[in-house]
Amino acid sequence: MFKFYTLSKKKEKQATFKVLGVSLTLSKIKVILFALAFLLYANTLTHKYTQDDAIVIYENMFVEQGIAGIPGLLKNDTFFGFFKKEGKANLVSGGRYRPFTPIMFAIEWEIYKMFAGADADIKKVTPYIGHFVNVLLFALLTVLFFNTLYLLLKESEFEKQALQISFFAGLIFAVHPIHTEVVANIKGRDEIVALLASLYTLYLVLKSTKTKSYIPLIWACLIYFIGLMSKENTITFLAVIPLALYLFRDLKFGEIAFRTLPLLVPSIIFILIRGSILGSGIGIGSEAPMELMNNPFIKIVNNQYVHFDLSEKLATIMYTLGKYLNLLFFPHPLTHDYYPRHVDMMSWKDITVILSLVMYFIMAFTAIKYFKKNKLVSFSILYFLITLSIVSNIVFPIGTNMSERFMFMPSIGFSLFVAVMLTKLKNEKLMYSLLALILFAMSAKTITRNLVWKEDFVLFTTDVKTSTRSAKLLNAAGGTLTAKAGKMSEGPEKTKVLNEALGYLNQAIKIHPNYKNAYLLIGNANNLLKNYDQSIASYEQGLRISPNDENIIKNLGITLRETGRYYGEEKRDMVSALKYLKRSYDIDNKDYTTVRLLGVASGLSGDQSGAIRYFSEALTLWPKTDLTPEQKKSKAQAYVDLGTAYQVSKDMQNAEFNFQQAISLDPSALNHLQK
Repeated sequence: MFKFYTLSKKKEKQATFKVLGVSLTLSKIKVILFALAFLLYANTLTHKYTQDDAIVIYENMFVEQGIAGIPGLLKNDTFFGFFKKEGKANLVSGGRYRPFTPIMFAIEWEIYKMFAGADADIKKVTPYIGHFVNVLLFALLTVLFFNTLYLLLKESEFEKQALQISFFAGLIFAVHPIHTEVVANIKGRDEIVALLASLYTLYLVLKSTKTKSYIPLIWACLIYFIGLMSKENTITFLAVIPLALYLFRDLKFGEIAFRTLPLLVPSIIFILIRGSILGSGIGIGSEAPMELMNNPFIKIVNNQYVHFDLSEKLATIMYTLGKYLNLLFFPHPLTHDYYPRHVDMMSWKDITVILSLVMYFIMAFTAIKYFKKNKLVSFSILYFLITLSIVSNIVFPIGTNMSERFMFMPSIGFSLFVAVMLTKLKNEKLMYSLLALILFAMSAKTITRNLVWKEDFVLFTTDVKTSTRSAKLLNAAGGTLTAKAGKMSEGPEKTKVLNEALGYLNQAIKIHPNYKNAYLLIGNANNLLKNYDQSIASYEQGLRISPNDENIIKNLGITLRETGRYYGEEKRDMVSALKYLKRSYDIDNKDYTTVRLLGVASGLSGDQSGAIRYFSEALTLWPKTDLTPEQKKSKAQAYVDLGTAYQVSKDMQNAEFNFQQAISLDPSALNHLQK
């Protein structure tokens, strides 16, 4: 059955192509393409997890379970394993059901545990395996693209040009920098596998035209289903495959339908499975949420968010479609973030919107006019438009304005188009000079862009200089700087980093006034700066937006505690200390430090009954057995605190009892009292 997958050795020897006098066989071309694609991304192999890797890998509870977590990945929204709560997984319009690549991650983690031990922590391992698999799959994808395109063309009227066009297209696809987001970010594997499966499905369908056997079509259906389970944009090949058969094979409509209609079976099965889990098909008709970070087509009117009107929405979409063309032809600058308002609300008065509309009109006109006269150009344009449609925000909302990863599948059409244009040049020297220039420039950009994907800190702090108006990235940059400062010693350098973080975070708030995550991080940064009042105010503003946010509530409690400690220990202001500590206690009355500080502040205020109450309560928070030596010392101190409160209250019996309890845990517990 596997005879359908590769060309015979005899045919490989017959097919040759000369480049500047050097003869290349099919095998050599495949090696060149594989090596080029792999080497271009080899500098990502030692990178860390970045961006959304947390959602699908190292903070996904199902992936962390390894093979045992696969049923959970199949039964839930892709985001559920990260959020671990019902409702949050459907934050993005239509939800996400892409279990195949998370299953791959779970298997990879299971294999790693076999060597590292069952107690290994997925968060602490270097994600070398994940990056290696991504690079390997991309290299294989580049070869598959060449194989599929060559098979498509060599049995058509373009037989003489098939090898040259396919080779050039493969080279351009391999080096294009717009692919860095997909390959350098492990999470991007869903795009790689989806395109691998889509192209392989086309390859198998093409093979089926030369045989009466049903085997290639059966395999095509299975592979196509894997693509759908990787990412929904695989569905666009239901239009691409019959288009390819119509243009490049001398088949009647009935024969085309015979080879295409079987793909409806895995498509329907996928839609039914997806619908049973998410409550919708592929997202069409789903209501976009009224939250700017999940719906870019809303604006503030009278201090509340409302939808763009139709003209504003279409103008903004048209602008992003033009931006995609710009990035394909001139991929600089690149950024991983095009969230609001990096892409602002556009109008039809903007010249860039009009130019974009004109460009797409020309593309559509060209594809239709030359549908049969210039099949390669027509196919490359139509392929691009078909695969772009599902991520364009026209068919259904995708949760953001645009993203470079959304060009991964459509870039096949771009690569083919450029390859065709190059081969049309009559001057061979000019053709190879332009090709060399394209390959060199794009390769250099790819290699340098990969370095930015090393880790979140580098990615966020680099791209925020490009996406200067993205509230999401401003928030992310502020957050990663705050996290860095949290690990630094006190001093001017730490203060500088925190002030830089606050600059980004405050800018995020200006763009998105209801950005609760930004208020959380502003509170965190001010906490580290010991600007406690500003920190508390920021948390309180976040709670006005989202009253039940657990992270904000928790951090507010901690900040109130530290504020109380500050007023008590540094200002000796027990009234203020008690005020803040009691507010912290109201949020979390199980926090030992808060309860103990309340006891200290009460005692220093002269309220010995209050001190006894809180010190007694603090003791109940300690476990009675199985304490480590360090925990025994801390618990002994708690007994000393309570004994001292009783001693000041002239209750010597209880004082002595608690002192003895302290000594039983730590014989040196009373040394400081004796001194």
